[in-house]
Amino acid sequence: MKKFIAIAGNMGAGKTSMVEFLHARYAFEPVYEPYTTNPYLDDFYKDMHGWAFHSQLYFLTHKFRLHLGLTNAPGTVVQDRSIYEDAEIFATNLYRGRYMKKRDYQTYMELYRSMKQALQPPDLLIYLKCDVRAIRKRIKQRGRPSEMSIPVGYIRRLNQLYDEWIDRYDASPVLVWDSARLDYLSDLVDRIEFQRAIEKLL
Repeated sequence: MKKFIAIAGNMGAGKTSMVEFLHARYAFEPVYEPYTTNPYLDDFYKDMHGWAFHSQLYFLTHKFRLHLGLTNAPGTVVQDRSIYEDAEIFATNLYRGRYMKKRDYQTYMELYRSMKQALQPPDLLIYLKCDVRAIRKRIKQRGRPSEMSIPVGYIRRLNQLYDEWIDRYDASPVLVWDSARLDYLSDLVDRIEFQRAIEKLL
């Protein structure tokens, strides 16, 4: 029976590695974070206050179409970052940081809630919880230029938003995995524990 699994977590939490592991172990179809060309990004980086709403709206509609396609896929799929995170984490972070006006944020969230009603939720959400120290270490190790200058405060705020969202998320079963402490990739005991946990929920 086909399933839809979503992997959630901050940058550097191990989402891509998790998708690769589940693909290799269970032959699930991997779906990675799409690197689409957002026509608003250049304007957004020049004027975040003026273009935050437009940029986030573009990402939201793109993720909506992607989510619809995944629910109609013939086999089990595992997705790296879901539509929920676009709204619950990143748009909310922009609003709290005063880069998005209250009126725009309310309009955005009304659209998001309408979209959410039309979407089939994942059969399982795996949240990779990871502390700031581990995230910073991984960011440094992988050396992506776009991530090297990200402030610690930004990472911390995203972690807080993730925790708040997971606490109220009830659309599907949730597996919370401490990716900073438990190493399912190289530790056999942790790997067996993870596999038992996911097989119990699917």
